[in-house]
Amino acid sequence: MSTGPLAVAAPSTVGCYVHHHGSGHLHRAGALTRELAGRGVSVTGLSSLPRPDDWSGEWVDLPRDDPAEPGCPDPAAADPLAGGRLHWAPRHHVGLLERHAAVADWLARTRPAAVVVDVSVEVALLVRLHGVPVVSVVLPGVRDDAAHGLGHDVCDELVGLWPAGATATLLGVAPEVAGRVRALGGLSRFEVEAPPGRRRPGPPRVLVLGGRGGDAWAEGELEAATAAAGSWDWQVLGGTGGSWVADPREAIRDADVVLTHAGQNALAEVAALRRPAVVVPAERPHDEQRCTGRVLAAGPWPAVVVPSLAAARWPDVLDEARALDGSAWAGWVDGHAAARFADVVEQVAR
Repeated sequence: MSTGPLAVAAPSTVGCYVHHHGSGHLHRAGALTRELAGRGVSVTGLSSLPRPDDWSGEWVDLPRDDPAEPGCPDPAAADPLAGGRLHWAPRHHVGLLERHAAVADWLARTRPAAVVVDVSVEVALLVRLHGVPVVSVVLPGVRDDAAHGLGHDVCDELVGLWPAGATATLLGVAPEVAGRVRALGGLSRFEVEAPPGRRRPGPPRVLVLGGRGGDAWAEGELEAATAAAGSWDWQVLGGTGGSWVADPREAIRDADVVLTHAGQNALAEVAALRRPAVVVPAERPHDEQRCTGRVLAAGPWPAVVVPSLAAARWPDVLDEARALDGSAWAGWVDGHAAARFADVVEQVAR
């Protein structure tokens, strides 16, 4: 009689909760889903965002839990933090109730092998209360509050989408929590490319990547930087003043320098295409982008970090960034983070 481990069938379905703020959560979910689909695992998305055109699995549309509703009390007066133990659970909010009911209904119908949560303490707790294993994405920043602590404690695995060795600087949590985080490397929806071998003709070009979560600069600062930058040619995508394109690959490739905030998605895309950068960390909750900026400033990364556009010396900053070797981003994004992420999910699901 064998005393070895029992054979366990490969997991067939996992869930992926996708937060609706910004676009990075959705891009990460897409990369993970494509990797898992290649391994025969179906992924159901759960989100208030519209279903992406290329999403291959089921998609559960979740009611929004953030807008004011007729007949509901002002969320700010309805103890949304639940005495400091949660981040968003206002009393008597119909959208919140229906949102969690939709997640619970899907869990009961599908009985998934595991659920990836990117990101929500409340959803991680809800999934775990249904007896389903949870893999949570941890974001940079100071995350040592009680609500984050509860979310970390109930999860089977915690993953950080940053380089190995950066957790101590990027993440402000207790050492025992930091020790649980698996640093997978930056995850980009774009495949890794070699830096271009030859400069294109004409004036040097800077591409400005604004984010859906808001700009990293005050009103008028970008215009002032453009005026002070001399012969540089500027292109602006996203943010409050730029055009929006779903796929900025060509624009990033064509830039000599990319000017961006310190959001994980934007950095991963710049790193995957091996372009040098000027990074302006934006004000975000939990000091998220400031922590990322400190790692970039201290490491071997091809990025010049400035506290604001107004504080930068133009065009010297652009010239400094342009001289950096974009191939040094290889330690930030190596193209294998999605595979490592899928490995963690499969291990938990088994």
